[in-house]
Amino acid sequence: MSEWVNGEMLARVFSSMITVIEAATVEVEVDIIYGLPIFTIVGLPDTAVRESKERVRSALRNAGFKFPSKKITVNLAPANVRKEGALYDLPVAVAILCAEGFIDKEKVKDYMFIGELSLYGSIKPVRGALLIAIAARAAGFKGLLIPSENAAEAAIIPGIDVYGVETLQQVIGFLEEREVLKPYATDVTNIFAGRPVYDTDISEVKGQEHAKRALEVAAAGGHNVLMIGPPGSGKSMLAKRLSTILPDMTFDEAIETTKIYSLTGSLHNDMPVITARPFRPTHHTISYAGMAGGGNTPRPGEITLAHNGVLFLDETPEYRRDVLEVLRQPIEDRHITISRAGGTMTYPARFMLVCAMNPCPCGYFTDPGRNCTCTPLQIQRYRSKMSGPLLDRIDIHINLPPVSMKEINSCMPAETSSDVRLRVNTARDTQRRRYKGENGIYCNADINGTHIAKYCKIDNRSQEILERAMSRFGLSARAYDRILKVARTIADLDMREEILTQDVSEAIGYRMLDRNVVG
Repeated sequence: MSEWVNGEMLARVFSSMITVIEAATVEVEVDIIYGLPIFTIVGLPDTAVRESKERVRSALRNAGFKFPSKKITVNLAPANVRKEGALYDLPVAVAILCAEGFIDKEKVKDYMFIGELSLYGSIKPVRGALLIAIAARAAGFKGLLIPSENAAEAAIIPGIDVYGVETLQQVIGFLEEREVLKPYATDVTNIFAGRPVYDTDISEVKGQEHAKRALEVAAAGGHNVLMIGPPGSGKSMLAKRLSTILPDMTFDEAIETTKIYSLTGSLHNDMPVITARPFRPTHHTISYAGMAGGGNTPRPGEITLAHNGVLFLDETPEYRRDVLEVLRQPIEDRHITISRAGGTMTYPARFMLVCAMNPCPCGYFTDPGRNCTCTPLQIQRYRSKMSGPLLDRIDIHINLPPVSMKEINSCMPAETSSDVRLRVNTARDTQRRRYKGENGIYCNADINGTHIAKYCKIDNRSQEILERAMSRFGLSARAYDRILKVARTIADLDMREEILTQDVSEAIGYRMLDRNVVG
């Protein structure tokens, strides 16, 4: 919209800004008056926003418009929130044209404008298109004009028309009704119908049937896993194939995950929505900020990028202590909070943690075919790099023995990932129905003490076995709860509401690597 006020020309168009993991509306106000030709942008702009002055000036000139030789003031409201990125180039250019009378004020009020301008007037893609589309719909806009490369991503959100634009001239033609643009349509149904095709399969893993069973239980209930075994026992191979047996993502989970990857600019044009659960392998040299997120311009870390998927730590004791300890809070709370001088940010972080480690520094403590060269003190120090509190938060501990030659050469057919995933999906569906009325509960790993008492009831015999295990192995109260959660998942895999003694016994068997057992 635009209007004359005391000889000044004012205009306002709407854009958006990213705040942590959401987007909000920004009013781009332009005031043009006669005076010294100065172009000023206020409203807490960062360097990229301030530099838009030169991009807008050149883009308008190359689009055939004479840039006004006047005093131009651009305000990005709300002015108390920092604005970042080059996405304001297009709305600033449109607002200037509106203020100068080249575009009718009524033509812009129903649209939100997003895009970075090149000096030639072409419109480049931006980050966070999905979040911006959600914000535009919530604000009640009729349509969203966005770079064409971001259109498929933004059009996932129903209820708002998304127009992919390539040049400033095209935007002006659309607003002046000289050019017809059709709303972009993304067929979400077809995207979800074409489920991910994996190039690996769990049937490729020779032997380790106990570990495969444990990973199936973990996938069915969303439980954290620790695998310990000598080099070559298949820890990394199993971890990489865990993603092939994870349950299919729901639409809500896909949108949650896609928002994160949209924020980081990691989406591909041919796949505008994430339909496969993320698998994030990390290296032990990763920094604290790389794991948790943050930086001068705060960005999500691996903890958040693994949301609704798997975070894999290979050679876990080699990670820095602070990097490992930062995992404790998000494992419990399902989000990560980062405090910086500029404020506090909270990112989602509901993930399965999968850790792998050797039994000792040389790796051969449990290998019957190789001699371990480590002293007991070295072994204790090595294993103590994983703190007791972190170890306590891992539901399933798996001991992987070396694979024998007989198993390697075996031609016996093994279960495929699709066979296992079918059972996992059935178990997850059972859990979704069970916890439908529970806020924030999606699988057995999410339940707390109140839910455990309600949904994880066991008989007297099972209680006696569990109490003996607690006493013998010195398990904590947290370990007690996690055993019951895992037992609940085992029963779900067998499609039973009742938790049997055998379920509890199997769940106890997955706690044999607790601190005072392995230390």
